[in-house]
Amino acid sequence: MTARISPSILTADFANLERELGRIASADLVHVDVMDNHFVPNLTFGQRMVESLQRVSSLPLDVHLMIDDPDRWAPGYAEAGAFSVTFHAEAVTDAVGLARRLRQIGARAGIAVKPGTPIEPYLELLPEFDQVLVMTVEPGFGGQKFMESTMPKLRLLREATARSGLDVWLQVDGGISEKTIGIAAEAGADTFVAGSSVFNAGGPEEQIALLRAAAGSHVH
Repeated sequence: MTARISPSILTADFANLERELGRIASADLVHVDVMDNHFVPNLTFGQRMVESLQRVSSLPLDVHLMIDDPDRWAPGYAEAGAFSVTFHAEAVTDAVGLARRLRQIGARAGIAVKPGTPIEPYLELLPEFDQVLVMTVEPGFGGQKFMESTMPKLRLLREATARSGLDVWLQVDGGISEKTIGIAAEAGADTFVAGSSVFNAGGPEEQIALLRAAAGSHVH
């Protein structure tokens, strides 16, 4: 299977987002980090920005909600046309109910866990989700160092999906570069968020191809 690359626009030029999207046309998805300055100590963009991106993006929007009260706010992002909406296990009140609501609207439903959050409680809920995002840094800011200590979670997820035959995408986000992507792929990831390593590269398209190749030989 080919590795899916989802560049994060957190490190893109916010004043020229339409142009920036054009620079990553060969990516599989565009990762959109929504932060509310409560759940994480950073503020980025909200639903109106996602609606605007949806109008100009030729790539599916992979929305990652690092916000409080996703039970209330997440459905709006699905209604705005996001391909995938991922909320945090640590912030949600009813993970299964929210995932079902997102799917009902027509988006893929994802659940994310911070580095310190155990994955075991969610393994039996996997049929409710289309994607599980294992954070490989503490959420909030781009450019952090990849935490290899999170890899056992991916292995557990990969074993659980293989056992059940479920088609659940296993995503990693944080510190993903050509040096770390193989480690994450080996552990079971198949969908990779990369921000700084793509947008700060001289040629984002070449970097996407490089990342895909570096992951490809390891993807299960």
